[in-house]
Amino acid sequence: MLLQAMIYLSAMVIAVPLAVRFGLGSVLGYLIAGIAIGPVLGLVGSETADLQHYAEFGVVLMLFLIGLELDPKGLWEMRRKLIGLGGAQVVITTAVLAAGAMAIGLALPLAVAIGMTLALSSTAIVLKTLNEKALMPTPGGRSAFSVLLTQDIAVIPFLALLPLLATEATRVSFAPDGSIQRHAGEEAHHTMSLVEGLPAWGVTLVTLGAVAAVILAGRYLSTPLFRLIHMTRLREMYTAVALVIVVAIAVLMLVVGLSPALGAFVAGVVLANSEFRHELEANIEPFKGLLLGLFFITVGAGVDFGTLLANPFLIVGLTLAVMLLKGLVLLGIALVFRLKGGDRWLFTLGLAQAGEFGFVLVAFGAQQLVFPDRVGEILLLVIALSMLLTPLSFIASDYLRKRMADPAGETPEPDEIDDTAPIIIAGIGRFGQVVMRMVQASGFRTVVLDSDLSTIQLMRRFGFKGFFGDPTRPELLAAAGLETARVLVVAVDDRKAAVDLVRYARKMRPDMSITARAQDRLHVYELYEAGADHIVREMFDSSLRAARYVLEDMGLSDYEAHELEIAFYRHDRQNLRELAELWKPGVPIAENAAYVERARELNNSLETALVSQLDEMVEGDPQDREPRRSSGDAGALRGTMGRDSPAPRRPGGRES
Repeated sequence: MLLQAMIYLSAMVIAVPLAVRFGLGSVLGYLIAGIAIGPVLGLVGSETADLQHYAEFGVVLMLFLIGLELDPKGLWEMRRKLIGLGGAQVVITTAVLAAGAMAIGLALPLAVAIGMTLALSSTAIVLKTLNEKALMPTPGGRSAFSVLLTQDIAVIPFLALLPLLATEATRVSFAPDGSIQRHAGEEAHHTMSLVEGLPAWGVTLVTLGAVAAVILAGRYLSTPLFRLIHMTRLREMYTAVALVIVVAIAVLMLVVGLSPALGAFVAGVVLANSEFRHELEANIEPFKGLLLGLFFITVGAGVDFGTLLANPFLIVGLTLAVMLLKGLVLLGIALVFRLKGGDRWLFTLGLAQAGEFGFVLVAFGAQQLVFPDRVGEILLLVIALSMLLTPLSFIASDYLRKRMADPAGETPEPDEIDDTAPIIIAGIGRFGQVVMRMVQASGFRTVVLDSDLSTIQLMRRFGFKGFFGDPTRPELLAAAGLETARVLVVAVDDRKAAVDLVRYARKMRPDMSITARAQDRLHVYELYEAGADHIVREMFDSSLRAARYVLEDMGLSDYEAHELEIAFYRHDRQNLRELAELWKPGVPIAENAAYVERARELNNSLETALVSQLDEMVEGDPQDREPRRSSGDAGALRGTMGRDSPAPRRPGGRES
């Protein structure tokens, strides 16, 4: 057992990082790892099929975590997509694939069973890939999720219908009371099912009761249970309880004939508003990731290359035909529901494969004599190959999304700038908006430039004038009045673009005052070297204010907290100046030993400096207390890094 565990984990650790490194995604890495240790090297054998049953629990955990991200209100808002998008996909795809199976000579019952089996997509692969690529919030991602959720629900009626499609007429029959009777020696086979042999109304009551039990337990029992566990103060108990909840729900769903994944999803939705939601997520996430990875490896290891090599054209052709037919159906649905651009291709290509629930339906159908052995083997290969091709479909989808995001000839043209002002503001995000509003409220005119069209349009709705265009383009700056403006505010989000803009503006207008937003201390150095006069770290001042409030809440007076804030600020300015002498452009900080050593020394002296400041306040004369004003980061660097002369004083301005 330990040897097998080492083989699976080693394959996972080697193949997945390489696949991610080459842009293939983790899912394809897991599948390749399974193929390598299974059919190629023969390191694993028949235990793969048994292991897959355990690994399928990763899908259950994934649906539970997805449910935690939703709430009942959000699920209700999805009802149209669940019924419309999802329902249309399941019904139409089943019908199209069944028609295709009949076209190649299969009987109607077998064709319908094949259509139902292949209509389902891979919840595990698609959701994992959408989350990895941060595509779940997109319209295409949300639509794909709605279809997958509908498919998980559809597994329930599919499992109920499969026995009715059996090729042996004596396999099943209906009793007068509506219950299903099994024959041909099945009497000796007993299961844990609570609904086997019950009449239809009994099955319905038991099923509804199980779902109600999950909802009520999640609503009323989960909070007391977690509070009881919290009293033990044992971290591992949280993990144990989280797993017990999911396993218990999965068992309950199985014994009443429902999908464990669907039951876990319902439980997750019920617990979405629980105060222990984040604790549940943190404890289950590692198990979900490992089990899903193991599931994909077992899929790869279970590919029957003997059958594939014996009939390569047949099986590969059937796989491509299934993906093509599903893709055409999905594309038609995307057009009807008005998915646009890259979202349309994400929806179409992302769901074109068969799914892991197909393995379940094939196995169950084989037991019920729905699928002959030969058909079952081919179906398993088609499902596995389509899942293997899914990461390539997502790569194609990414390519098309990029093409659709900026198609030739559709890039919006920049606005024609018909106004100039003494103040130019480049970038109108949260930082730039505050600067603009205060300056305009003080009676000064501004020209606003931003490369985000939606931001400019939103500004205009609130009555502020702005121009769409790249602020780093010389012709736009010239049109905005760079030659006559007195102040340039650089608040663009792109770090390099900000430095380039400051450097260009300083070259064109040596006498202009330039105020720039910096993302961090290193960005301060870059902007100062480029020629900025006033530099403000975007989070520094707000963080200082928050720290001052903390000191006041801890018992310091307003004056003491304010003086400590000023002392910290001055100490940081001194650090900024000293470290600037050691900063080397283009050299990462971690590789600059002198910079790191000096930074550690300066940090160690900070506590001493603040304690000394407190002592001075206690011993000093309150009458001597005068308000002290601070200035920007550029003032601390004056005279360093090759800029020896102070910035020229301008009318109405001040040096920082």
